[in-house]
Amino acid sequence: MEGESAGQSLWFVFAGGGTGGHLFPALSVAQALRDRAASVDVSFCCTLRPIDKEVLASAGVEAIPLTVLPLTMKPWRWPRFWLRWRESVALCRRMFERRRPAAVIGAGGYASGPPVHAALRMGIPTFLLNPDAVPGRANRYLAGRPGLTGVFAQWAVTRKYLPSDAPFEVTGCPVRLAFRAARGADRRAVLESFGLGPTLRTLLVTGASQGARSINEAFALLAGRLDWTGWQILHLAGQADAPRMAEAYATLAGRSGPAVPKTRVLPFTDRMGEAMAVADLIVSRAGASTLAEIQAAGKPCILLPYPYHRDQHQRHNAMVLVEAGAAELVEDAKDGAFNADRLEPVLRELMADDGRRERMGRLAMTLDRPGSAEAIAVRLLAAAGACDFCASGPVKTASRRIA
Repeated sequence: MEGESAGQSLWFVFAGGGTGGHLFPALSVAQALRDRAASVDVSFCCTLRPIDKEVLASAGVEAIPLTVLPLTMKPWRWPRFWLRWRESVALCRRMFERRRPAAVIGAGGYASGPPVHAALRMGIPTFLLNPDAVPGRANRYLAGRPGLTGVFAQWAVTRKYLPSDAPFEVTGCPVRLAFRAARGADRRAVLESFGLGPTLRTLLVTGASQGARSINEAFALLAGRLDWTGWQILHLAGQADAPRMAEAYATLAGRSGPAVPKTRVLPFTDRMGEAMAVADLIVSRAGASTLAEIQAAGKPCILLPYPYHRDQHQRHNAMVLVEAGAAELVEDAKDGAFNADRLEPVLRELMADDGRRERMGRLAMTLDRPGSAEAIAVRLLAAAGACDFCASGPVKTASRRIA
């Protein structure tokens, strides 16, 4: 385990994972802790999903996989769930008895439950990161547990979904440093590096890390319907659909009629900060961390929330930006042709109105909280009794930067 003989260093344990939306905000806070305090160790209790191991290894953070399973509504699976729950809680208790964490921070998802539960029972300062407008089941349950030190929320609307006595703070959602650094990038150079025209307006289409088939199929149709004069598309289609989308766009190249867009199709990109920075309009899912990144980039967007989740949490996220005037909402019909019909008039209007897009982008940026990770780090250090590190300005360290 990281830092077993680290002397007086502070050990912060984050818990959660399973998606980038749970991992990246927590890692931004971890980096802020490392920047501010000279002697900090960070570990992450996570799921068994490969994304957790890959992202945490890249960030230089110790991964502690837990066998806990997501809670199911199927009674015949409850015995296995409780077995894995007790097993994971016991593991966390043993770890925390060997070395007491300065604080435990639940980052969302089912893997956050056992470490937070164990920390609360042991009187360890315990916090929740809650980027979604409506908390998920794990955070709703944990927010009502006695002894919780704080809940860090992206938006004020979350308050009404938590117990009235939950210790609640609006901090914003921490965003990776790459997104803020990209705002000063050379637009022409970035577009050329993506293989796109340096002077064309750019539509960024993304369905999150795995892509979104119903959005991809809609654009295979929309590419042939709209007049794309002056526009181009950077389309992040996901690993499964990228070849098909590239072929769909290529078949339009020789046709007559409305202008065909210049396109670049990628399965994904690890340069998302730059991609958003050069976009003039974004079509996206509405994951909480994605919206935090759009807010940081200050970009207008059309949001198609993930339609299959029982609690429709992405729709609630999207409505925060819609009500602020920063986004348009298009309900995902789970069918490419229907989505094309719904998207077409919205896209046509926004592509033709430079002034409206600029206004939407400015309104998106008003929702951004640039100091989110640092504010949370200061709060964690204060709870750990490390107030020497809480003065303004980071303490210089030699720690490896988290991407």
